[in-house]
Parts: sequence; structure tokens; C-alpha cells
Amino acid sequence: MLVLLAAVLALFSQRFQARLRASVRRWVLAAPLVLTAFFCAAAAAYGALTLALVLAVLVYTLVPAAIIRFTTGATADAAVILLLWLPIESGAGAALVPRPAQGVLHAVLYGIAILLALVLFLLYRDTPGMRYSLPRRWSDAAHAALGWIILVAVLMPLGLWIGFMQGPHPPPVHGGRLALRIAFIFFGTALPEEILFRALIQNWLVQRFGGSNRTIAAAALIFGAAHLDNGPQALPNWRYMIMATIAGFVFGKVFQRSTSVVASALTHTGVNAVKYVWF
Repeated sequence: MLVLLAAVLALFSQRFQARLRASVRRWVLAAPLVLTAFFCAAAAAYGALTLALVLAVLVYTLVPAAIIRFTTGATADAAVILLLWLPIESGAGAALVPRPAQGVLHAVLYGIAILLALVLFLLYRDTPGMRYSLPRRWSDAAHAALGWIILVAVLMPLGLWIGFMQGPHPPPVHGGRLALRIAFIFFGTALPEEILFRALIQNWLVQRFGGSNRTIAAAALIFGAAHLDNGPQALPNWRYMIMATIAGFVFGKVFQRSTSVVASALTHTGVNAVKYVWF
């Protein structure tokens, strides 16, 4: 996972993006092979490597890359986003992996999906509006902080009222362990979800329909619906969908007003951290 994370973070450098772009456009179909080989190494380390699993992951990575390579247009891009997202969201192929290895290999595949999405859309397509760079203005921090304040003020009472949260309770961990947990929230949850739902899905909608509040609300609704299959409440979890949809709209506005996806990822991290620490 650290290798995948390092690659995702390295792509924040626009100079590094520019150096890679020509090679990626020439050898884009090699990316699925490299990423599948990486997954196979991880699966082998956990005793889960089988031919069926190898073929499933190869198809999962190769088909989106082939669509990007041989087709153009908004419809093709939407199909690729769905092909990368929905199998992860639905847990497709879980039966091919022994239960003890499912968690870690799901995380590895998630990292592969995010990295492949960046290769295809950021490097090969050079899609405008992804905001995949480090923040370029101090106002990004202000947008992130304001978004966090708004969401804490709205979601805390709403979450308690609808029974989504219980509490407050004392923090489960302190000091360095708490800092490590918040870092994990940023790198393991907030940043990947902001890449998917803001830099890819919301940006696709904005490029096609414009950056109105209605468009951002549509992206937020998609984000909310993605949480219907999350616990701890009974599924479908309508409480989580309501909370995530509201949060998704504010994340979307932070993303829209900032120079970098990092801003909305920081707001996302702050909201998740409050829930983890006190609720």
C-alpha cells in the first residue's frame, strides 16, 4: 500500500506529471499489466493468488485502459469511471479471495483503482478541472476550514437527531495514536474519495453541465448514495446517505472554490475525525 500511496502523492507534482505524460500516452496499456503484477505480488504474499483472481484483476484494469486508449468523449469517460468504481463499491470478486485476505487485498485494489484513474484521466486524457496539484493559494486552507465549521455545526445536531451518531464519548485514543489515526483518515479515506467523487465524478458533471449548485448537488447525491451500504445502522443506511449527501455538497463547494483537491480532502478528514474522536 505504501508504494501505491507514494505514487499517488508523487503525481501532485505538476512537473512530474509533465515528465510522465508523453510516456503514458505511448504506453498506456502497460499500466494495467504493471498494476495487475503488483496486485498479484500482494495476493501471493497472503497466499491468495489464483489464476481466476489474476484474470479478474487483469480484466478490471485492462478494460478501462483500453476504452480510454481507443475511444474519446464524455460517455466513454463516464463508463471508465463507473468501471473503476462500481466493482470496488460492490465488492465484486470477493469470493475469489480467502476471507482472511479480503480486507487487505480490497485496500490494495482500491489503491490500484485510484492510481489507474489518475494515469488515465490526469496523465493520458489531461482532463481539465481535476485540480490534482498541491494547493497554490492560502485561501484553500480558509475554504477547507470554513467547510469544516459549517459541516460540524450542521451534521452534529442532525446526526444525533436522526440517530446516526451516539454520544459524545471520550476520544478512543490519544496523542501519537490519534495523530496516526487522523493521518490514516486523510490518506486512506478522504483523499481517495475526493479523487473519485470530486476530481472525477463531480468534475465530469461540471465539464458536461456547468458548475452550478444543481450540478454539485447531483454529485453530492451520488456520494450520499454510495454510503447506503455502509453500517453501522441497518442497510440500506438512509441516515448515512442523508449525512453524506449534505457533506458531499459542502466538499463539492470547497473543491470548486479551491485550487486543489487537497482542500476538500482536508475538510473531509476534519469531519470524519470529529465523528471518530467524539461520536
